[in-house]
Parts: sequence; C-alpha cells; structure tokens
Amino acid sequence: MTVQFKALPTENVRALQRGSPDAYGRTPERQISDGDGMPCRHCLKNIAAGDAYLIVAYRPFPDLQPYAETGPIFLHAKECARAAENGELPEILESPDYIVRGYGRDNRIVYGSGGVIPTGAIVARAESLFERDDIAYAHVRSARNNCYQCRIERA
Repeated sequence: MTVQFKALPTENVRALQRGSPDAYGRTPERQISDGDGMPCRHCLKNIAAGDAYLIVAYRPFPDLQPYAETGPIFLHAKECARAAENGELPEILESPDYIVRGYGRDNRIVYGSGGVIPTGAIVARAESLFERDDIAYAHVRSARNNCYQCRIERA
C-alpha cells in the first residue's frame, strides 16, 4: 500500500493569506521568519529567513466536536504552490520524530492508533494504520508541541 501526504487545501490558505479570519475568528498574525522552524502547511516547505509568514489558529477537521483540536500553524504570507500529493516525506518533517495518529470516518481519534514515530518510519507506520478498517486518515503532528503538520491518506 502507498500513502499520500496532503497539505492544506489551497482555497483555505488563499483566504487566510488575504486576511480572512482563522479558526478563532482572528485576523492572521504576520511575522518575519528567522529561518528556524517555520514550516508552511501549504507548500510543506520551511519558510526562509527574511520571508513574511502568517500565524493562524487552524482546525484540520470539518466540524466542531470534542476531538477537533485547534492549534497554531504557519503559512507563507505570499502565495505559494500547494505541495504535490505523494508518498514522499515532506520537507518540513525534519525533526527526529513525530506523532502519527489515526482518525475514523467520524473525524475522531481512534484510540490506540497514536504514537511517537521516528521520521524515517512515518510511511511504514501510516501503511500499517491503513491496514485497519477503522482508520480513515492520519495526522502527522509535532512530537514536542502536538502542532498539526499534515494529513496522510491512502493513495
């Protein structure tokens, strides 16, 4: 089985880049990157030093419900191309490990599916999760801060 890493949808990102409110109804905050640890969740590349970026509250779930976590993410302030949907690890995944957690069709955590996984083993972990019928998709999240990085789906 193969997997696809999925970045945020372009239409959502463009709205935020144009000043639409984030998940908390706030205008995106604008900052300048120092080049250290500012991963854009749309192009799935790091934001270069000196480039403007946005900090927004993002909820990667379609509806409010108890498991619909909301947290901070970064986006390029200027338009960038959405990352290709493929099975290659995105550039932003440069830490030694990440949380990989499965979600059901109801967009709720599937208990027992999450774990801190070495970066090089993320694809294998996702493939093993997708052998289960109760896992619809997975999230990659920071192992240190639980920040959303990207989504993984079956290819």
